[in-house]
Amino acid sequence: MINVAAIRMQQFGVQFYQASLTAKDIDKLVRFEVLSYADLAHPPVRGGRRGAGPKINWDLLEQRIASSDRAYQRHIIRRKIDELVQYYEQCRQARDLPSIPGAVIISCDEKLKFEPVADGASLGTLKVPEREGILRAIDGQHRLLALHAALEQIGGEPFTVPAIIFDQLPEDHIVQMFVTINAKHTRLNASHLVSLSGRQLYRDDNLAAAHDIVRALSDREDSPLYQQIKLLGVGKGKVAQAPLAQELKKLFASDAFGTGRKADEFREDSNRFFVNYLKQVAQVFGAAWNGRKYSIRSAPALRAFIRVAPDVIRPLDQERADRADFRAIGRVIAPWGRRIGDLRFETEGAWKRNGSSVEQLAKELRLALQYPEGAGI
Repeated sequence: MINVAAIRMQQFGVQFYQASLTAKDIDKLVRFEVLSYADLAHPPVRGGRRGAGPKINWDLLEQRIASSDRAYQRHIIRRKIDELVQYYEQCRQARDLPSIPGAVIISCDEKLKFEPVADGASLGTLKVPEREGILRAIDGQHRLLALHAALEQIGGEPFTVPAIIFDQLPEDHIVQMFVTINAKHTRLNASHLVSLSGRQLYRDDNLAAAHDIVRALSDREDSPLYQQIKLLGVGKGKVAQAPLAQELKKLFASDAFGTGRKADEFREDSNRFFVNYLKQVAQVFGAAWNGRKYSIRSAPALRAFIRVAPDVIRPLDQERADRADFRAIGRVIAPWGRRIGDLRFETEGAWKRNGSSVEQLAKELRLALQYPEGAGI
């Protein structure tokens, strides 16, 4: 038996449980199935294979999905799994949002045993037979399949999923619940999401400024990240918005760019600095920025460049130069080309060998600015 923390609930005479399942529990206990008729057999997954985003082993994933004329689920959509896995990876990198905050709905083929913490208590332990495929998803099958595909990324991190669990529901009740949940969909138009500016979406001035910078990096044609950032989960870009915005927010909140009127003015006009700054980064590390086998445009690398932006601005202020001066920024970060170089970002080389954490790379960038010729180290 697997012991699961749960709350016993009652609605109109029906008993069910609000439970907490680990990623490991879900991977072992939940079975996936789609509706398919013997004379009209289709593969359980539909849609073309996509190259963008984290790699998904579709062959292994499809082996987890059964087809039956007694099932009720629709065929799995590749694009939806792709997008969910990318979103989970964004959440893992940004560490500011849960990837599955809402409960999935699951049914169990057998009667479950519930042990309350005290007589009559609704809080207790749900005992689920430790048998592969004993649970099946009523709502949330794509989310759980994407979780299965993302297990390697999650690794040994604690990861629990809220779940509503029914036991021994009649088959017709399960189908009725599935149809009721999925008959209508309310979705925001993608163009409406993209059109929202930071000022409309965020009340926090620091987060609004961060969002405006990310939008400028994504929308301006002279930006080295033009159309490469996935804004609000929408678009073809490979760079996640959230990790960059959170890194910028922390800098603005920490007074790293100064205090008072000067800081306020910079926050209002910081887009120019960051576009020119990353344009110079793209020139200093030209081979890495334009190469395919490098990780310089990954979230950790971009966050490190953002994190050391105050160290780049400091000498500009000392020279009384305009913070957004393209050539002045280039002079300040020129030592990175000599001290760090393109090979530091080679994915299968120094990036993997020397570490790819934000803090590690930021430390190397700061040292190169502090000791441009290598003296004193």
